[in-house]
Amino acid sequence: MLNFKEIFVYSEKSPLLFGQYKFLLLFTLAYAIFTIIHNRINLRTVFLFIFSTYFYYLTGGWYFMILLFSTVVDYYLAGQIHRSDHEPKRKLLLICSLVINLGLLGFFKYSYYFADTLNGIFGTDLKAVNFFHVFSNNFFHTDFKVSEIFLPVGISFFTFQTLSYTIDVYRRRLEPAKNILDFGFFVTFFPQLVAGPIVRASDFLPQIAEKFRLTKREFSHAIFLILGGLIKKTIISDYISVNFVDRVFDDPQLYSGFDNLMAVYGYAIQIYCDFSGYSDMAIGLALLMGFRLPLNFDSPYISTSITEFWRRWHISLSSWLKDYLYISLGGNRKGKIRTYINLMLTMLLGGLWHGAANKFIIWGALHGVALAVHKIWNEKVKKVRFTEHKAYNLIAGVLTFHFVCFCWIYFRADDVATVKLMLQRMFEAFSVSDIVLKIQSYYKVFSLILIGFVLHFVPRAIKNRIEDQFARLPLFIKIIIIVMVVLVTYQAASSNVQPFIYFQF
Repeated sequence: MLNFKEIFVYSEKSPLLFGQYKFLLLFTLAYAIFTIIHNRINLRTVFLFIFSTYFYYLTGGWYFMILLFSTVVDYYLAGQIHRSDHEPKRKLLLICSLVINLGLLGFFKYSYYFADTLNGIFGTDLKAVNFFHVFSNNFFHTDFKVSEIFLPVGISFFTFQTLSYTIDVYRRRLEPAKNILDFGFFVTFFPQLVAGPIVRASDFLPQIAEKFRLTKREFSHAIFLILGGLIKKTIISDYISVNFVDRVFDDPQLYSGFDNLMAVYGYAIQIYCDFSGYSDMAIGLALLMGFRLPLNFDSPYISTSITEFWRRWHISLSSWLKDYLYISLGGNRKGKIRTYINLMLTMLLGGLWHGAANKFIIWGALHGVALAVHKIWNEKVKKVRFTEHKAYNLIAGVLTFHFVCFCWIYFRADDVATVKLMLQRMFEAFSVSDIVLKIQSYYKVFSLILIGFVLHFVPRAIKNRIEDQFARLPLFIKIIIIVMVVLVTYQAASSNVQPFIYFQF
């Protein structure tokens, strides 16, 4: 029997995720209403704002109040910044926005980490306290545990999104939103709300006032992205995760060196399929409603340098870090040494953005060092001809890919000790004679890992031709393909729905 409460009310045990049947049901209902009102711009904005807020409630519970609070604060502060010509006042208002937004992010994301770090350094016994729970217990007689601090879903993403708006208004690069409803819709827009892409107000706000437009080619592109995202997430990423990668990373000492190595390769394609799959679905869903979101992944593992990798991986985050952190620190305008320091600081903070743990700081530091080294390398060899040869690009691509994979170990492992254990198993417990037996034992997992990489490395021209063929299919054939993909993905889905990796950030 259909449980309406399970579908329409937030459940901590089963938060709303893309790919679930209840999301498919809710989006179908919402899109049916949208098709009726899509040409009435104001009504469309009101409806999508309400639905997006409701979507976040189903995803993260009552923490949607934090989202609304952040929206109101940044709308008001940005408006005051725009209307003022007094520079000290404008700076003070910007600082208020930074302190409030980063303060909330820091409280929810880093309280435990900072308390544990200080206790480890000074031998104290500090405890993280949830002041929101204390307030609720005192004034509303609730019974929340004051020692529990939950991370609101997507807070890192919508914090960066609202901050970019305030900073752009301060820099006089952006006119503020016409009203709080438009700004609220920009912040809460549900496809990209909880895991990106991080959308700039300058790209999104002008679209709100535009009439709905969606060509047949764009409709096919949207469906193609959504179906591809479902396949990457449910069939490839989740299966690899549940049946191999998670097991090895949880207990690396129980597995051979070859198993540990394959788990690293497996995680590399798992996180790509998981995150790019979400981004594809988000971009496709937004496009169905006439809104165009930026590309977030562009075949990152074909990169021949770490610099190129960050131009292709999580593009909206890397461009955000460049525009609002690296350039704000001085970029490359203050000499070579300062440039390298700025790169390191940007990636260290980028690593910390991903999570409150030393392993993420190490992950960011490794990428920061690699970016600095590549910058030095470019300056030394940019006039040397051998860099133009295919052999050079092949070697550079292999080295870049394996460096990224090495860094992924820190990203995925529970702690630094697990990283050391995995590396030790790879070097000390690697048996060539064992490889054939392992391939036979895990042939399904390894086949999916291979398929994932093959799909990733398929040239863009071939991908475009496949999409063109899909676009030219009759509508009834597309419907059959959609139904088949949905049925296959739900059949292939693991018994416990796997949340998207970037939901934790």
